[in-house]
Amino acid sequence: MAENEAQAGASSGTPETGTEERVNRRRIREGTVVENRMDKTAVVAVVERVRHAKYSKTVQRTRHLYVHDERNEASAGDRVRVAETRPFSKLKRWRLVEIVERAR
Repeated sequence: MAENEAQAGASSGTPETGTEERVNRRRIREGTVVENRMDKTAVVAVVERVRHAKYSKTVQRTRHLYVHDERNEASAGDRVRVAETRPFSKLKRWRLVEIVERAR
Protein backbone atom coordinates (compact mmCIF):
# COMPACT_ATOMS: atom_id res chain seq x y z
CA MET A 1 0.00 0.00 0.00
CA ALA A 2 2.89 2.36 0.75
CA GLU A 3 4.26 1.70 -2.74
CA ASN A 4 0.97 2.75 -4.35
CA GLU A 5 0.94 6.02 -2.38
CA ALA A 6 4.55 6.73 -3.37
CA GLN A 7 3.74 6.10 -7.03
CA ALA A 8 0.61 8.27 -6.82
CA GLY A 9 2.63 11.12 -5.30
CA ALA A 10 5.32 10.84 -7.98
CA SER A 11 2.84 10.84 -10.85
CA SER A 12 0.85 13.81 -9.56
CA GLY A 13 3.60 16.18 -10.64
CA THR A 14 4.59 17.39 -7.18
CA PRO A 15 8.37 17.33 -6.83
CA GLU A 16 9.94 15.48 -3.95
CA THR A 17 11.98 17.55 -1.55
CA GLY A 18 15.40 18.36 -2.96
CA THR A 19 15.16 16.30 -6.15
CA GLU A 20 13.79 18.81 -8.66
CA GLU A 21 14.15 22.53 -9.10
CA ARG A 22 12.08 24.73 -11.33
CA VAL A 23 14.29 26.54 -13.83
CA ASN A 24 12.97 29.89 -15.01
CA ARG A 25 13.74 30.25 -18.72
CA ARG A 26 13.85 33.86 -19.84
CA ARG A 27 13.72 34.91 -23.47
CA ILE A 28 17.00 35.95 -25.08
CA ARG A 29 17.14 38.05 -28.23
CA GLU A 30 19.95 39.36 -30.40
CA GLY A 31 19.82 42.73 -32.13
CA THR A 32 21.57 45.94 -33.11
CA VAL A 33 21.91 48.99 -30.87
CA VAL A 34 20.09 51.91 -32.48
CA GLU A 35 20.49 54.54 -29.79
CA ASN A 36 22.50 54.90 -26.59
CA ARG A 37 22.07 58.57 -25.65
CA MET A 38 20.16 57.84 -22.44
CA ASP A 39 21.93 57.06 -19.18
CA LYS A 40 22.10 53.28 -18.53
CA THR A 41 19.64 52.64 -21.36
CA ALA A 42 20.08 51.51 -24.95
CA VAL A 43 17.50 50.99 -27.67
CA VAL A 44 18.01 47.71 -29.53
CA ALA A 45 16.34 46.85 -32.84
CA VAL A 46 15.48 43.16 -33.08
CA VAL A 47 14.55 41.86 -36.53
CA GLU A 48 12.47 38.70 -36.83
CA ARG A 49 11.46 36.96 -40.00
CA VAL A 50 7.93 35.58 -40.09
CA ARG A 51 5.87 33.98 -42.80
CA HIS A 52 2.87 36.02 -43.94
CA ALA A 53 -0.35 34.19 -43.08
CA LYS A 54 -2.11 34.79 -46.39
CA TYR A 55 0.64 35.18 -48.96
CA SER A 56 3.26 32.83 -47.44
CA LYS A 57 5.99 35.35 -48.17
CA THR A 58 8.72 35.94 -45.60
CA VAL A 59 8.33 39.35 -43.97
CA GLN A 60 10.73 41.19 -41.65
CA ARG A 61 9.33 42.70 -38.45
CA THR A 62 11.45 45.07 -36.37
CA ARG A 63 10.85 45.68 -32.67
CA HIS A 64 12.61 48.30 -30.57
CA LEU A 65 13.51 47.06 -27.10
CA TYR A 66 14.59 49.35 -24.28
CA VAL A 67 17.55 47.64 -22.63
CA HIS A 68 19.15 48.28 -19.23
CA ASP A 69 22.88 48.86 -19.77
CA GLU A 70 24.34 49.30 -16.28
CA ARG A 71 27.85 50.35 -17.36
CA ASN A 72 26.92 52.22 -20.58
CA GLU A 73 29.03 49.74 -22.58
CA ALA A 74 26.91 49.48 -25.73
CA SER A 75 27.34 51.99 -28.53
CA ALA A 76 25.33 52.54 -31.68
CA GLY A 77 25.82 49.81 -34.26
CA ASP A 78 26.92 47.09 -31.82
CA ARG A 79 25.42 43.59 -32.08
CA VAL A 80 24.19 42.68 -28.60
CA ARG A 81 22.42 39.85 -26.78
CA VAL A 82 19.64 40.88 -24.38
CA ALA A 83 17.56 38.90 -21.87
CA GLU A 84 14.07 39.44 -20.56
CA THR A 85 13.97 40.64 -16.95
CA ARG A 86 11.84 42.39 -14.36
CA PRO A 87 10.62 45.90 -15.20
CA PHE A 88 13.32 48.52 -14.62
CA SER A 89 11.10 51.42 -15.67
CA LYS A 90 7.97 52.17 -17.69
CA LEU A 91 9.54 50.87 -20.92
CA LYS A 92 12.65 48.88 -19.90
CA ARG A 93 11.96 45.14 -19.61
CA TRP A 94 15.27 43.81 -21.00
CA ARG A 95 18.88 43.81 -19.78
CA LEU A 96 22.17 43.64 -21.65
CA VAL A 97 23.78 40.19 -21.46
CA GLU A 98 26.79 40.61 -23.73
CA ILE A 99 28.14 42.54 -26.67
CA VAL A 100 28.52 40.04 -29.49
CA GLU A 101 30.26 42.32 -32.00
CA ARG A 102 31.46 45.92 -31.79
CA ALA A 103 30.55 48.45 -34.46
CA ARG A 104 33.29 49.30 -36.94
